[in-house]
Amino acid sequence: MSTTLIQIFLLLATLGLVFYFLTNRRKARAKAGTKLLFLLFIAVAIWAVLRPDDLTIVAHWVGVDRGTDLLLYGLVMAFMFTTLSAWVRFREQELRYARLARAVALQNAVRPEDELS
Repeated sequence: MSTTLIQIFLLLATLGLVFYFLTNRRKARAKAGTKLLFLLFIAVAIWAVLRPDDLTIVAHWVGVDRGTDLLLYGLVMAFMFTTLSAWVRFREQELRYARLARAVALQNAVRPEDELS
């Protein structure tokens, strides 16, 4: 089974996304990097719409037959990025809610001896 350049790239990008979100989520630099990647993604999307033949040429360079396939691979990566980002954010939010609930419970706790009187 031969491995093409795009397969290697997609696998490395997937592993990179997982590593990025599990290690650098709270850093301001990571948030700025995410915004820059999003802007780059938008620029590439506009370029692909305006110059679809260029996308086919790039696809051939990386070992994909059609530009539409390359675009699909890019969209799959963007979907994975978005899904993983949302999952990490929801997990962090659940942890914050749990900490808040614990803090409120401890703040409003009633001692057993106070309860008897």
